[in-house]
Amino acid sequence: MPTLIVITGPTGVGKTAAAIEVARHLGCDIINADSRQVFRGIPIGTAAPTPEEQALVRHHFVQFKALDEYYSASQFEADVMALLPSLFEKGDYVVMCGGSMMYVDAVCRGIDPIPDISDAVRQAVKKEWQEQGLEPLLEELQRLDPTYYKQVDKINPKRVVHAVEVCRQAGVPYSSLRTGQAKERPFNIIKIGLNIERERLFDRINRRVDAMIEQGLEAEARSVYHLRHLNSLNTVGYKEMFAYFDGTMDRHTAIERIKKNTRVYAKKQLTWYKRDPDIIWCSPEECIKDTIRLINV
Repeated sequence: MPTLIVITGPTGVGKTAAAIEVARHLGCDIINADSRQVFRGIPIGTAAPTPEEQALVRHHFVQFKALDEYYSASQFEADVMALLPSLFEKGDYVVMCGGSMMYVDAVCRGIDPIPDISDAVRQAVKKEWQEQGLEPLLEELQRLDPTYYKQVDKINPKRVVHAVEVCRQAGVPYSSLRTGQAKERPFNIIKIGLNIERERLFDRINRRVDAMIEQGLEAEARSVYHLRHLNSLNTVGYKEMFAYFDGTMDRHTAIERIKKNTRVYAKKQLTWYKRDPDIIWCSPEECIKDTIRLINV
């Protein structure tokens, strides 16, 4: 049976290099599972695979969306599932690489059938949140979906806004659409998680941010500053740079804050991964060896 090899792990651990090594060994393509690398115009801040790396192995879903285009985990699931049959026709293996946990889960487990949100609904909810804050939306969520209201992180705007959007769009409680049941897939899945000692990981993150600054992150952020309201730019690296441009943070503080917030995100990723017993953990250096062992079991 064809096999999807998932290479995941915290940001900065070395997933891209490991995935390229595995894909070259197996002679297969790589599917990108990073929710920010799908957007064009921000390759430095998202650590997107470089043209040189993409020349070594064919990558899919890298910088294929404009910054103002909407893209979601459910759309990613549909796109990947449509692509995989043609990739498996060429060989038994495909590598999927990325640390966006929802994207990885979307392909491995499937996304509940949540309706696409219309631009009208999305803009209306966004406007209410920006003008009135989160409290009115929380009150609406409590009225429309008391079950999810009890579960949701009430200080996480993204979760609250999305739930209200779904309730309005679908006309039913968001919680009624969340089955949590995994879908059957017509291929094997091997999940490999990369990790290293915490001190070493944090050092890699700090040095990667310094490298991004040297490569031109500030100029890249300035080039998209006029689009700072877009969800695609609501992410570590750009938020801090925008604060620097706005004058609410000096340059040194912005850079140090990028490092700190990236480390925080890495810890959140590792916490998420603990819930998945199917992940087989190894170091980036052992990835190729462990992958060969696992596919030969």
